[in-house]
Amino acid sequence: MSRISKALLIVLSVATGALFLYSAFTKLFPVQSFEYTLSDQAHLPHKLASITARFFAGLEAGLGVLIVLHFFGRAKWVLKAAFTLVVIFSIYLIWLWITAGNNVNCGCFGDAIWMSPSASLIKNAGLLMVLGILIRFHQGLHFRWINLSAATFLLCAIASIYIFFPVFKRYHVDFAAVYADKEFAPAVDLSKGKYIVAFLSPSCMHCRKAGLKIHNMHLHNPSLPFYLIIGGTKSDLADFWRDSKAEDVPHTRLAQEPFMKYTHGLFPTILWVNNGEAEADTGYPELSEVVIEKWGATAGN
Repeated sequence: MSRISKALLIVLSVATGALFLYSAFTKLFPVQSFEYTLSDQAHLPHKLASITARFFAGLEAGLGVLIVLHFFGRAKWVLKAAFTLVVIFSIYLIWLWITAGNNVNCGCFGDAIWMSPSASLIKNAGLLMVLGILIRFHQGLHFRWINLSAATFLLCAIASIYIFFPVFKRYHVDFAAVYADKEFAPAVDLSKGKYIVAFLSPSCMHCRKAGLKIHNMHLHNPSLPFYLIIGGTKSDLADFWRDSKAEDVPHTRLAQEPFMKYTHGLFPTILWVNNGEAEADTGYPELSEVVIEKWGATAGN
């Protein structure tokens, strides 16, 4: 094989691995956006969507690094795993195209790049072709522990996502920052009683969908204990109110710094707060009027 051919294979390998890494990055920042995409489009329960989102992001990140480093393992199982993953994604895209149409964001690059199922399938076809070339012609690195090293790194990459982006756990919610700004301080004490507190960013597409669903439920039953905390006290809310229609729901504004502290950069964040304790974190597709009524009717702990 000529030096030019070898150089081209190296470039293809680095570019392919970088694409996997970029795809993982856009799914993780913010990871909750990818969670809602899976919940909305694949109809997964929120908890399962949270687990699944992290798994695929970690798998893509791990495979991306290994491909960039030319750690293909014996029989090039890393490249074959990447090829299989792209095939699985493509099958999902075909299903999504059939069930939801072509005018939806498939979530392949999170919210960073809006991509329809058909466009993503074209991208995947090119990626499969490149992976096929690498499997056929690129040898990668070889040493005694290559297989064990690659497998260990991939497992660590997946596990690390759950460490750095943990699935929700019950914790105490300190609303002190929410009451610090007297102009926007809530008229109710959110640390006492039961409230569904939704942290929404005006620029977030899924936040607008969450706001619209909450508005519709509040319109049907005004007694539901919803409270919206909207990030950015100086931002223009005209587009947010137009899309969500949620201006009628009790709400307050919160500056960017405390808003990010509460949400950790993940939004929409919807907490079921019972006397200051967040008992649950659910996605907006799972919000149910009947369940909220039952939860609100039970005595606070």
